Amino acid sequence: MPRQLRLDEWIHTTPTAQGVLGYVPGAWDRFHIGHLNILKRARALCDRLVVGVVTDEELFAAKGKMPMVPLEERVRVVAAMDIVDAVVVDFSTSKLDVWDRVHFDVLFKGDDWKGTTKGDRLEKEMASVGASVQYFPYTAHTSSTALRQILAQR
Repeated sequence: MPRQLRLDEWIHTTPTAQGVLGYVPGAWDRFHIGHLNILKRARALCDRLVVGVVTDEELFAAKGKMPMVPLEERVRVVAAMDIVDAVVVDFSTSKLDVWDRVHFDVLFKGDDWKGTTKGDRLEKEMASVGASVQYFPYTAHTSSTALRQILAQR
């Protein structure tokens, strides 16, 4: 299993000449098989994988609800995976802010964003800095929202 580095240490010790740098943003609340599928697919298409974990505040602003799992724990769960090279805390809804820190080549998202206003905006923002957006099939039968609803019924 690769040693987990702090992002600043990792970026300075890993030259960009070493291949494609991928980035996967997400809440990663109540980590489930859909999350794992996205990370595995992303890892297969890049040489190094950075995962962004959205802050509790940004998640609340975007979805109107707080995560069930606190930020620090979500970061630790994602960082423990051997397919993840580095983890960053995502403080902004703008992925350009993360790109300014990480300079990734490709951003991976679920295809529930494809063809939407926010997906189109993301593609334009990434193109403006020379990065691309790659979509993966959304795992429809498993989602954090579905898990939240099941837990609320119990």
